[in-house]
Amino acid sequence: MTSAGQAVASVRDVEKIFGSGAAAVRALNGVDLDVYKREVLLLMGPSGSGKTTLLSIMGCILRPTAGRLRICGREIEKLTRNEMGAVRLRHIGFVFQDFNLLTTLSAVENVEIPLQLGGVGAKESRERAVELLESVGLRDRMRGFPADLSGGEKQRVAIARALITRPSLLLADEPTAALDSRNGRGILEMLRETGRSRDCAVVIVSHDGRAREFVDRIVYLEDGRIARAPE
Repeated sequence: MTSAGQAVASVRDVEKIFGSGAAAVRALNGVDLDVYKREVLLLMGPSGSGKTTLLSIMGCILRPTAGRLRICGREIEKLTRNEMGAVRLRHIGFVFQDFNLLTTLSAVENVEIPLQLGGVGAKESRERAVELLESVGLRDRMRGFPADLSGGEKQRVAIARALITRPSLLLADEPTAALDSRNGRGILEMLRETGRSRDCAVVIVSHDGRAREFVDRIVYLEDGRIARAPE
């Protein structure tokens, strides 16, 4: 993977401290990282190393205590909460370990939600949701509710929902942790294909060693810093 062109996400000297005084915990300490279009990057490291905190900052969910963040060339740390929310909705898609689907909505209704929040009409929202669910192999399951879907199917719905706004950056936090081996590999293959076919930068946080074969680059975090790969 080359680093030609402008980074989709650029993190510079980012620090994140939770709490204050004697109770303060430094989760990130001077992190620098760029992620590029069509790159699939894997963040690895022990529990407590700062992986999810970094992902949350890149996703405009948390603000850094210090440092700079750019998403699609836009400085994020000076934005208001509403402006950060607009960047998140427009440019960033999320995939979570526990799927985060609304249980009272069908698969297609879950996928439509980001477009509806962005003011897209009902007809276009439904058409795009159906197209995406077909593309992830759920043509015959789109009317099903989360309780009726397998873990792999639920994660495919979550990926379709993350892609519905055509994001520039897709962030996946332990996307295979709740899945068996076969479904886990299928999700990793889907994330790799997403980066390559949709001009999207993909960042995966995972303890799953199988993820290594599906990514372009691996970055290790340890004690809130970028670390060298373990021997």
